[in-house]
Parts: sequence; structure tokens; C-alpha cells
Amino acid sequence: MHEGHCFDRATGLKNRGTMDLNDANLNTLTDFLRKTLDPDPAVRRPAEKFLESVEGSQNYPILLLTLLEKSQDNVICVCAAVTFKNYIKRNWRIIEDEPNKISDVDRTAIKANIVNLMLSSPEQIQKQLSDAISIIGREDFPQKWPDLLTEMVTRFQSGDFHIINGILRTAHSLFKRYRHEFKSNELWTEIKLVLDTFAQPLTELFKATIELCQTHATDVNALKVLFSSLTLISKLFYSLNFQDLPEFFEDNMETWMSNFHNLLTLDNKLLQTDDEEEAGLLELLKSQICDNAALYAQKYDEEFQPYLPRFVTAIWNLLVTTGQEVKYDLLVSNAIQFLASVCERPHYKHLFEDQNTLTSICEKVILPNMEFRSADEEAFEDNSEEYIRRDLEGSDIDTRRRAACDLVRGLCKFFEAPVTAIFSGYVNSMLAEHAKNPGANWKHKDVAIYLVTSLASKAQTQKHGITQANELVNLTEFFVNHILPDLKSQNVNEFPVLKADAIKYVMIFRSQLPKEQLLQAIPLLVAHLQAESIVEHTYAAHALERLFTMRGPNNSTLITPAEMAPFTEQLLNHLFKALAIPGSSENEYIMKAIMRSFSLLQEAIVPYVPTLIGQLTHKLLLVSKNPSKPHFNHYLFESLCLSIRITCKANPTTVGSFEEALFPVFTEILQNDVQEFVPYVFQVMSLLLEIHSNSIPSSYMALFPHLLQPALWERTGNIPPLVRLLQAYLQKGGATIASSAADKIPGLLGVFQKLIASKANDHQGFYLLNSIIEHMPPESITQYRKQIFILLFQRLQSSKTTKFIKSFLVFINLYSVKYGAIALQEIFDSIQPKMFGMVLEKIVIPEVQKVSGPVEKKICAVGITKVLTECPAMMDTEYTKLWTPLLQALIGLFELPEDDSVPDDEHFIDIEDTPGYQTAFSQLAFAGKKEHDPIGEAVSNPKILLAQSLHKLSTACPGRVPSMLSSNLNAEALQYLQGYLQAATVQLV
Repeated sequence: MHEGHCFDRATGLKNRGTMDLNDANLNTLTDFLRKTLDPDPAVRRPAEKFLESVEGSQNYPILLLTLLEKSQDNVICVCAAVTFKNYIKRNWRIIEDEPNKISDVDRTAIKANIVNLMLSSPEQIQKQLSDAISIIGREDFPQKWPDLLTEMVTRFQSGDFHIINGILRTAHSLFKRYRHEFKSNELWTEIKLVLDTFAQPLTELFKATIELCQTHATDVNALKVLFSSLTLISKLFYSLNFQDLPEFFEDNMETWMSNFHNLLTLDNKLLQTDDEEEAGLLELLKSQICDNAALYAQKYDEEFQPYLPRFVTAIWNLLVTTGQEVKYDLLVSNAIQFLASVCERPHYKHLFEDQNTLTSICEKVILPNMEFRSADEEAFEDNSEEYIRRDLEGSDIDTRRRAACDLVRGLCKFFEAPVTAIFSGYVNSMLAEHAKNPGANWKHKDVAIYLVTSLASKAQTQKHGITQANELVNLTEFFVNHILPDLKSQNVNEFPVLKADAIKYVMIFRSQLPKEQLLQAIPLLVAHLQAESIVEHTYAAHALERLFTMRGPNNSTLITPAEMAPFTEQLLNHLFKALAIPGSSENEYIMKAIMRSFSLLQEAIVPYVPTLIGQLTHKLLLVSKNPSKPHFNHYLFESLCLSIRITCKANPTTVGSFEEALFPVFTEILQNDVQEFVPYVFQVMSLLLEIHSNSIPSSYMALFPHLLQPALWERTGNIPPLVRLLQAYLQKGGATIASSAADKIPGLLGVFQKLIASKANDHQGFYLLNSIIEHMPPESITQYRKQIFILLFQRLQSSKTTKFIKSFLVFINLYSVKYGAIALQEIFDSIQPKMFGMVLEKIVIPEVQKVSGPVEKKICAVGITKVLTECPAMMDTEYTKLWTPLLQALIGLFELPEDDSVPDDEHFIDIEDTPGYQTAFSQLAFAGKKEHDPIGEAVSNPKILLAQSLHKLSTACPGRVPSMLSSNLNAEALQYLQGYLQAATVQLV
């Protein structure tokens, strides 16, 4: 296994050399950076690969920083800044078991210079470096970067607002995580440290900046800078106050709140903008102040009570006087969200009780902000992706409609009946307006539907749509009278907004509407897949996908394949055609609907697969050229897996035709190293290979050596699917590998060696090892066995984690099952005398209770039974004293609850947490692997096996077994054992 050692070297960091800080290197770097901006992939890709290959070198980040400071070419400066930020994002975090990717010298140099550099750079570069500082701060602050804050705070004195805003921007990106981190002592300590250093200077800066605004009240350029400072200060206020009310801010509440209130009511003509779209500085500042007030009203209402009435008044006036232009959207929605958070707190209820107040809120705030404006119409038509994201995925937090809808829900908490009554009147009058002239007044109906939706929905989940509805709204009646007619209209392209509303209504209220109405809607939804409007056919696909996931009474799908039979052909046809509509060629909702349709229809899709697989592989070839939509790509691979699974379940011999269709595309993906797709390809190949009966096709054998290349194993996302693929190779072709690729066995064990060294991936190493033991002809690995055990012992000595021990126990027992107990004892004792006894005493007996999983427990039970009954050394050497404790441990494994305790000091980094842009492993649900039991039918009940084996042992040496039992087995265990013997109808002699 000496090859294993070179394997280790190959996986170390490439080019851990040093790049000298000289002009030649700066020029080389400049050229390559310029090439990474080239639209032609033939120029761009090699340049990206080059930069990737040198980023492990010492001084690389320093060269980038030198370039962005010194280069005369602005494009290169910005490109170097972005490259530097991404480099920090990928490599700064130090991950256990992984090499440290940035040398300590570079780390120190970066931290020493970056703040100054950021402050002296132009704004575009300042933003990138500010982000980089916050990524470094996230890891190193406060312990490894204690002077960062003081270095920042001292710059407040500079009086130069370019510098001050740079500091504020950096502080904002550093502290904004306090808004969503879980409470912990570490977090409190860090926030306390920040407050002690930062709160006082921030407050002083806030007051000074407000004074400067008065001094420079007529200088528009000065005001712009000062107002952007005030906005950043207000954002910092929000982050620092989010977790708890700090004492400092409580003591200084008067300063902050009275100034916030003044700023809310301020109207400076100089800062008003003519742009209708883009929010100006005044709007941004007021929006943040509304957020800050809402935070205090919700979390610290007692302390905030004296200020609340004047904020309610100011914000109410703001809402009533602000226009409908898009630039005010964030401000209006934050202002409405403030009212929404206040009106559902019990002790502010009195502010809203009066019928006139409710009516005027409904009329002046809610209704005007639910209107479908021309800006919304433009988004619907020309920016459908953004529209869908807001409307379907709830990223519409900052839209007026969403805020108005939240306010309706908030008011309904205490005033459901009066609010519903007020709005029912409006809904009816709007529907009547629409009926008078449907062509001109379609927007009236749109608002009516939106109002009904916000009134009716009290609780909503992604999985079930609306789960709780307002009793006062009759959803079914509204569906029949107002929704169904729109869905039934013959022209799917007429009034697309209303059609989209109708489809969304079915989707949202799917759990409330009776099944017969859903069945009535399905063919209509299928017809809408052909609509030209992207929003409309996307909603149709999404609605179908959601309906197909609904569960019926016996946990089967609510909609059955039989009920879909009349529309199956049309459904599949329209879904694939929709992918050809301009703007939807990579529409993730359509792809997800294709996946879900396959999953629902099962064998009903078999007749269509031959045509569909061609379309899917063609699509795969196109997107692999430039993968840009991760969800779309994921569902595309899921759909491929489903078509393979369903077809081969009906007829396993079709697997060859799938390979013919897919392998050319797969080869291209692997050759071009399309990183996002490689893990998917391995999963689909495993699925295909597992379907083959027990031989391995030559097309797979040709690929085998490539799967062992160290570079592939560098990327964490490849590891789980690659291990699974190698397991499939071993399962189907262990003998083939031994006979025709024996020279590759050291490489295979080299992979095992690499995986076993990592805490995050050691279990994957054991999966591979267990498959080698189970499927390789024994003689093919004889020469490597001892080395394998030695490697495992080295790892046990260096870091013995619960996860490793569980896997280790399964492995040694599988070895005992496969090669016999004597072989296990001999290999341990050949490494070091008496080692077998140590392993039993220190690992097997105390730890076997931790093994989890039915197959794993069965392997351990059968392996230990063999050690107890088929290993002479256990009967007449110093190992004999371990015989009873081992039997007791085995009965414990059968009868005691699993020990799932984990020592305090073991907290693994989940693969999901590892940073960087490497696609983490994306598991395909429909490529799932069946659990494999290596013992299988040979042993159905391990307890019976134990009884029979003990019986056999006792007949071989009469009297020994009962005396060993009576001496130290505890009474309870003995009782269980008697039960096993009775069940097996055997006795001990």
C-alpha cells in the first residue's frame, strides 16, 4: 500500500510555493485577470483555472491587494477587489482536517493593511474590501483580531465622511449577523465587547452628524454624504439593539428616539429626487427608522411606551401623504409593517378600537396599497422572474401589497368581524365595477381577489398552502362564482393577470377547496401551461406540482394516476412545450412539475419515456454549457432518475438504452469538468449500474481508473456520490476488478486512506472499506489487510470520535462475519501481541451499545457471536476472562436502548457548513439507494443464531459454557439468554 503515501502528497495543496512581490508577477496577474472578463469561454476558462491553481501560493492575496491599490486601470482594480473578496470567502475559514489555505504570514499582513486600504479606496472597491473585512471578522473577531474595533472607532474623529462611511459600512456588514444569530454566551460576550467600544462613539457621531445637517442645510452634496451616514448609523442601531435592549441605549433612548422622530417628519426639498423608481436618501433613512421603531414596539414595548403615540402619528401622516411611486415602496411597506406590529400587541389595542379609525386605516392605507399599479404590470410582463420571486416565494417582504396584507392579518387578530365587514363591502363593489366593464376594469377584480386572499388566510405553510382560514369568508362559493369562470375562458392569453390570480387562488387554498373542485381545475391548469405569459404558465406549472404533492386519507397522493389518465398525454406534452416558450427555457417551476408528474404517474409514463428522455438529455447538454439555474438543474437530474427508475422497474433490460442516451452527455460533462454537474452524474451512474444484473459492462470499466484521481476527491461535494459509485462497482464487479484491474487496488485503498483521515468523511471511508471486504475476492486483498488495520489504529490514536468508533465496530464485525473470528483475532495479534484482547476490552465491550441502525446492529451481533463461539483463543487463553463480559455486551445490544450520547467536545462541522463556492453535495431524492444487508437471508434472527451457536460450542466442550455463565453473567442477562435458548429449542450441555 506504499502508493497510499504518494496519494497523500498529491492531495496536499498544489503550488504551495511563494509568488514573489515583483512587477513580473503583477503583470502576469493583470493579464489573467483581464482574461477572466472575456466573454469567450475559450479565453475565460483557462484564465480562471490558472488563478485557481495559484491561489494556494504565499503572497497571492498580497499581490491582489497591491494591484487594486497601484494599478492605473480601474477595471483591473475592481476585478482584483472582487477576486480578492471571493478568495477570502472561499479560503479564510480554517476547517478541521483540511489544509490551511492561506499562510499565517499572509493572514497577518492582510489584517494589518486591509482597513487602511479600504478607507483610502474609491467607493466601488471600498464595498468589496468592506465585505472581505466582515468575512474575516466573522472568523477572527474578536479573539484573533482584537484591535479591529478600536482601529475603526478612532477614525470617527477624522471628520472625513468618505472614511467615516467606509467604517460605518464595514461595521454594518460585521454586525448585521446579530439580527439572525441564535442566542449564545459567546454571542453575548461579543456584543457586549462591541457595545463597550462602539455604542458611545456611535451616539456621539449620530448627534454630530445631525448638527452638521443643520449647518450644511443648503449644500446638497454635503447633505447626500451626511444622510448616507445617518442611514448607516440607523442600520447599526437596529443590529446592536436586536438581541436585547442594551443598557447604554436604554439610558440614551431620549437622544436616539427624539432625533429619529424629527428625521421622520423632516422634509428637505434638496434631497427630493425626480427619479420615480429609485428610492432617494430621505426614503431610505425613513424606512430604516420605521424598522427601528417597529423593533422597539415589538420587543421593548414597556420602555418604548412613552414614545409610541408620537411615532404612530408621524408614521400615519407619512403614509397618508406619500405618493404611489415605486421609489416610496420600501418606505411605505416598512411604515405599514410598523402599524402591523403595533396593532397586534394587546396593550396597543385601544389605539385601533374605534370604528372610524379602522375604516380610515382600511380606506387610506390598506386599499390604496393593494392596487395593481402600472409598475406592477410592467414587472408582470417584462420582469417575470422578479415578479414570481416576490409573489410566489415571499421575497415580497418589501412590497406594498405584502405589507398591506400583513396589516389586514394583524388587525384581524382583535377586530376580525368589523374588518371583514368593512372589506366585504369593498370586495363586492369592486366586483360590481368589474362586471360593468370587464375589459377596462380588470384591475378592480385583481384587488378584490387579493383582498379575499389576505382576509381569508390566517396561517400558511409552504407544504399545504393555507392551513387556517377566516370563518367569515366563503372560499368555495367565491371559487365557483369568480375564479372558475376565469380559468374556463377559452382564450388563455386574455387578461393574464387575472388568470394568474385565479391559478394562485387554487394553489393557495388547495387544502380548503373540496377535491371535486380541484379535479375540475386540473385540466384547466394543464391548458394554461400553453399561455404566452411567463407568469401565467409558471403559476400553472407550480399549482399542478403543489396539487400532485397533496396527500389523501391513506397517505397516498390525493390525486391518483387513474384520475389523471384522461389528461396524462396532454400534461406531459404541454409541460415540455412550455420549456420552449421564450423566457422559460430554464424555468425551475416547469422542471419541478415534470419531476412531480413523473413521480405521481409512475408506470403510466413508460410509453412516453422514449421521446421524453431525448428531450431531457438535449436540455441537459444545453444547460451543461453554462449552468446558471441550480434548482432547474437539480429537478432535471431528478426527472432523469425517475424515468430510469420507473422504466427499469417495469423492464430492467431497458437500462442499456438509457446508457446509450446519457453516456455521451455524461462524458462531455466529466471531460469539461462541469463542477456543478459532476456529483449528479455520479449519482445517476450509480443508479444505472445498480440496475445491472451481476456483471459490470466494459463502458464502466473504462471509466474506473479516472474515478480514483486525487483531484476528484479534493471537492467535498464529490465524495458521497463517488463513494456510492465505487460501491456499485465493487458490488457488481469485485471479481472483474481483481482480475483485470488489480493494479488499481492500491489506488482504491489510497482513497480509503484519505477519507479515513478526515473527521467529516471517515464514515464514507468505512462504506468503501466494507464494500471491499464484502465483494472483493479475499486473496486479492490479502497483502493489504494488515496495512488497513494499522491505518485504522493510527486514526484511533490520533482522534477517537464516537462516529469513528461506531463505524470501526461495524467494520471489525463484518470482517469476523466474512473471514471468521479466528482471522480477526490473528490479524490483531499479528500487529501487536495481546492486541485482540485490548480491542475487546477497551472498544467492543464498552462501546457496542452505541451502534445504531438495524443492519449495523445485525452485523455486530453476528460478528460478536462468531468471536464468542468460533474462536478457540476465547476459551483457553488470558482472553477467557473477557468471554462473559462480551456475551453480556451482546445481550445488551439486543435488549438495552441504544446509547446515543455524544461527548461534549465532539461537534462535527456539518458538510453543509463548509464555506466557499464548492457546490455542497446535492443528494438526488429519486436516485436513492436501497439499504443493503451484507448478511441477508443467511441470518434472519441474530438472537436465535446466538442460542444455536452457544449450543454447538457447549456440545464441543461439555460443562464449560454453563460454568462460565453461572460465574459472572448478571441475572437479567441470564434470563434473556434462557429466552433465546427456549425460542431456538436448544439446551446447553
